Amino acid sequence: MKKVEKIAGNQNYTAVNVGSWDDIKDHSLIHARLGTEIKGKVFVKDPTGASGTEISFTSLPPKSELGYFHFHYKDEETYIILQGAGFYQVDDDCFPIQAGSVVRVAPAGVRSLCNTSEEEMVYICIQAKENSLEEYTTKDGERVPFTPKWK
Repeated sequence: MKKVEKIAGNQNYTAVNVGSWDDIKDHSLIHARLGTEIKGKVFVKDPTGASGTEISFTSLPPKSELGYFHFHYKDEETYIILQGAGFYQVDDDCFPIQAGSVVRVAPAGVRSLCNTSEEEMVYICIQAKENSLEEYTTKDGERVPFTPKWK
């Protein structure tokens, strides 16, 4: 089982490495409620100390499906397909997805996906409380002069 590697951190950040997209399939975890092993999935909320999002990376083998449908009580999810192709279903709507597809699902949407391609499907899922984003992009920040250490 592959582990998330801490790269660096202080009181203002935590940096971790989950590996390359090809490495995602080597991660596994024990489902908190079911007690069963889930292969090809890694969550990064705890390793990064995140307080506003849960982010997971998942690898779905070729010609396979997630294996369950689910919904949330409070959190919306955004799925970003990085590799592979297949179908995503929300409620009774089913549509094609591929590398580059981004799907946001409201908490009540019943959802699942499948990989119909010959390659691993790799995707990121970002989960956050619906309607919790009060400000974003340039409204929630300010540019400051700072010297880069990479030069």
